Amino acid sequence: MKILVIGSGGREHALVWKIAQSPLVKKIYCAPGNPGIAEIAECVDIDPVHIDGLYNFALKQKIDLTVVGPEDALMAGITDRFREGRLQIFGPTKRASAIEGSKVFAKTLMRKHGIPTADFKVFEDIKQAQKQVTTAEFPLVIKADGLAKGKGVFVCKTPEEAHQHLEDIMKEKIFGHAGDRVVIEEFLSGEEVSILAVTDGNTILPLSSAQDHKAVYDGDKGPNTGGMGAYSPVPLVTQQLQFFIEENILVPAIHAMKRENRPYKGVLYAGLIITSAGPKVLEFNARFGDPETQAILMRMKSDLVPILLLAEKNMLGDAEIEWNDGASVCVVMTSKGYPDAYEKGIPISGLETIKESNHLRVFHAGTAMKGGKISTNGGRVLGVTALGNDLPEAQNMAYGAIGKLSFAGAHYRRDIGAKAMCRK
Repeated sequence: MKILVIGSGGREHALVWKIAQSPLVKKIYCAPGNPGIAEIAECVDIDPVHIDGLYNFALKQKIDLTVVGPEDALMAGITDRFREGRLQIFGPTKRASAIEGSKVFAKTLMRKHGIPTADFKVFEDIKQAQKQVTTAEFPLVIKADGLAKGKGVFVCKTPEEAHQHLEDIMKEKIFGHAGDRVVIEEFLSGEEVSILAVTDGNTILPLSSAQDHKAVYDGDKGPNTGGMGAYSPVPLVTQQLQFFIEENILVPAIHAMKRENRPYKGVLYAGLIITSAGPKVLEFNARFGDPETQAILMRMKSDLVPILLLAEKNMLGDAEIEWNDGASVCVVMTSKGYPDAYEKGIPISGLETIKESNHLRVFHAGTAMKGGKISTNGGRVLGVTALGNDLPEAQNMAYGAIGKLSFAGAHYRRDIGAKAMCRK
């Protein structure tokens, strides 16, 4: 088989790494890829939202399956284009991707179909939104409606904070048209978990639980990011809780999308918070999470490729997944200043000292080759991911490897997985 992976981040590096292990696969392309991906796949310089370019490439190279990483490509309609041309592709259609592309759509869907989530109101007018926060209870949460690279959600502790964020989103347009509408919702207390499931639109195949760490600093302090690290599995998610999530959130969401004439095929990512009243949905994403994918795939014993093919062929009921009994940890190293302004082009040292294996990988997220040297090329630069017999061993391996890596201004959280350790 020939497989094309779309994207250039740590998630895509992990997907390429896992796909490359399949005996079914003879050749992997990645568009556009990165220097880490280039070690195991042929990178092609096509932008993920250049849909015609990707389609023509897949057609010419006789690609057997395309796997989409980033949400931008899904929102641009890559799945629709490929399916129209009878090319196999794993990922939801543009209409189905609205479950991530519009917070308003997702929240309205959940309310309509009884999927547990926070109470909310939608605003298109900044004055009405400001009037709402003037009399609301705090803390509360403000979300930009559209895509904002994981940075469009704000927990506000005071009316002053809320007014400022509304100004930034709706007036200053820091997220462009993604901020034309906002969702203002109640703040939910609890611990967050990520549950991803492969689905063919009828059947779901849940992946192992993971916990993302969105805040930039230790102790969940500072602004939200695209994700500073993750671990898997999450001790909080017992078998009983997993079953409840599947029966009351994942399955209803798939059925709801079908009833809304938006059949959903691909990966459905449920960002949940486990409250005293049970699990509730914070957000849905229409693709593999980043950095959850790095941690989850490190634990997956099964071949990923047959699972993706069965989903595409509406035969997911025949699929099974075997997991490693241990635990995995992914720690993200970022550029100085992230998630705000940061420099690019800073040389990275120490990569050659890491002895990679199926138990330790350095997934490239934002890197580029510059003058024969790998340098930083994004906010999130590397995802150092380890698999251990238990969480402490995985932590030690990941942070031990980070100790060998350096670039000017490098930042990373030192508490990835700490909540699970406390729980034990």
